[in-house]
Amino acid sequence: MKKQLAREFVEFARSRVRLSKFSALMGFKVEKLFRGGAVVSMRTADHHRQIHNVMHGGVLAALADTAAAIAAYTAVPRGTEVVTVELKINYLLPVGGGKVRAEGKVLRAGRNFVVVECDVRNQKDAMVAKALMTFGAAPGHEMASDGEKKSAARKQRSAH
Repeated sequence: MKKQLAREFVEFARSRVRLSKFSALMGFKVEKLFRGGAVVSMRTADHHRQIHNVMHGGVLAALADTAAAIAAYTAVPRGTEVVTVELKINYLLPVGGGKVRAEGKVLRAGRNFVVVECDVRNQKDAMVAKALMTFGAAPGHEMASDGEKKSAARKQRSAH
């Protein structure tokens, strides 16, 4: 049985997804968080569709990658940043509409790499894609935006 993490961890993960302009644009939402796993969902919208009027595969890959990354964060020490170094995805069924959810599950969390699998399912619970990701893990390194880095540098200079 998967033990869900405390509400504060779920809220933190949700806030991080909202900070990502891409994830916000796509409409990704963190539904569940547990040690070694995460569930992220979205609703299909017109801007997610490709020329054949089904969800673009890149959107599904991004959803899987996001769920897997959040899952990876639950399995590494605090202060460790992860970044995707490999993503493989098999598309099994087209997504014509409705809600889609991705469940990332950590297969192995090592010191330098985290391997995560992800099942992507439609609103009828049929698997529409299966993905496998490898993340590089960098303990003690926080990834910050250029704006955050400049702000930190200004604070450091003003402290002297």
